[in-house]
Amino acid sequence: MPLQVSDYSWQQTRTAVFISVPLRGVSVRDADVFCTENYLKVNCPPFLFEVFLYAPIDDESSKAKIGNDTIVFTLHKKEAAMWETLSLSGVDKEMMQRIREKSILQAQENAKEAMEAKAGARREDQKYTLNVMMKIEEEERKRIEDMKENERIKATKELEAWKERQRKAEERKIIQREEKLYQQEKQIEEERKKLKHKGLTRNSVSRNLATKGRNSENIFFEKLKEDSIPAPRSVGNIKINFTPRVFPTALRESQVAEEEEWLHKQAEARRAMNTDIPELCDLKEEEKNPEWLKDKGNKLFATENYLAAINAYNLAIRLNNKIPLLYLNRAACHLKLKNLHKAIEDSSKAYRIMKLPLRLIHPTKLYKMMLRRFGI
Repeated sequence: MPLQVSDYSWQQTRTAVFISVPLRGVSVRDADVFCTENYLKVNCPPFLFEVFLYAPIDDESSKAKIGNDTIVFTLHKKEAAMWETLSLSGVDKEMMQRIREKSILQAQENAKEAMEAKAGARREDQKYTLNVMMKIEEEERKRIEDMKENERIKATKELEAWKERQRKAEERKIIQREEKLYQQEKQIEEERKKLKHKGLTRNSVSRNLATKGRNSENIFFEKLKEDSIPAPRSVGNIKINFTPRVFPTALRESQVAEEEEWLHKQAEARRAMNTDIPELCDLKEEEKNPEWLKDKGNKLFATENYLAAINAYNLAIRLNNKIPLLYLNRAACHLKLKNLHKAIEDSSKAYRIMKLPLRLIHPTKLYKMMLRRFGI
């Protein structure tokens, strides 16, 4: 049970009340002070001090000072007057309880109002901060837009100046070209005049010589005959025959051994072609060539369409099963699709066609060996 403190002292003026409460070992950490308009309580275990004030006070401006085993309260009165006593007289327990409950409710309401006011102030501060930030961002955006507009205007002016320079350069080129053409035409005209004058001179000389007689030829007449313009040659056709070639390149640029090997492979493919294959019905003549199908499969492989590439290699193998590259490329497709057994099988077939010894090795290593073999 707490010890009630009764040996306190108090003084007053017309506007304030000063209460000194001695509490042994009191500290700011241990003391719990509760103050309202009509009620004051200090709880500092094991001591308890409470007083029911004679008149209302301003609890917001009132102060408490803790130190030297004493708490000194400075309570400001709401109405300037002298109190007869510090606490109310004739207060029973029921009334004390009502005052306590009313004080607690009033303190809760004050705390709630203070919290709401603080929250409102915080919202106002946030709103003000937001408005300031929006204003700063708006100014920054406007500044950036102005910079962009200035840069756009500057770039437009530079572009227009460049176009103007280009236009003037083109005009100068046109003028120079026209002057050059004019000089050439003038030169041609002068040459024509010279030729015309020379022709007239020759005609006059010929007429003079003709008056002397045809038999009076001399060295001057021979000189004129040598300077005369010869007659144009007669028109004719020249027939040119070329050596027949299977390949479009010229014979001097061809490689006979590779061409013969290619023709041999084509002949084997035509002999191996089975006309009963249903897939060949809708194909064009050049699409029935295994080499064409191999190139088509390579293009599909490059676009990562591995299933379509396998179909192209399958048809090419059905047309000619003696080309090891078809099996090798199909093995590459199976390797991309993680069909390792089929990749091993096709790589082995390619090795058998080339009549190379086959060892039990990893399919990836076998595929790389095949790539190095063919230089792909």
